[in-house]
Amino acid sequence: MSFSLPESVLVIVHTPDLQVLLLQRVGRVGWWQSVTGAREPEDETLLATARRELREETGIDADAAWCDWQWANRYVIWPSYRHRYPPDVTHNVEHTFSACVPAPRAVRLAPDEHERYVWMPWRDAVARCLSPTNREALKLLPAYAAGS
Repeated sequence: MSFSLPESVLVIVHTPDLQVLLLQRVGRVGWWQSVTGAREPEDETLLATARRELREETGIDADAAWCDWQWANRYVIWPSYRHRYPPDVTHNVEHTFSACVPAPRAVRLAPDEHERYVWMPWRDAVARCLSPTNREALKLLPAYAAGS
């Protein structure tokens, strides 16, 4: 069995006026999030992971304006996801990026991961998002977007 690395990316996809893309997990009503995913393999750069995950989860290719926030969170892996990691791993480190696209657009969802998507103002996205680290990143988006 191949385990996930306990290092991942969070990609906040937004427009210049801070409309944010959120995705709903398959089979998890109300579980809205930004693009996320584990680094693979170990020599994949974090930016390459962010680009790959964006493409896999939304069909959006690397035409976005990227910002590496140089900001990471370490958190306890939820019990329902622990089986994906080696038995002794309990925490993940999540690195935050943002990708600015010119305007909201239709996306091609990965059907095994997400079943719906929505574009909404960043403040509304904070309220809808389930993950605490994702909510915190969304609150910081205006500052990071202004600096890019």
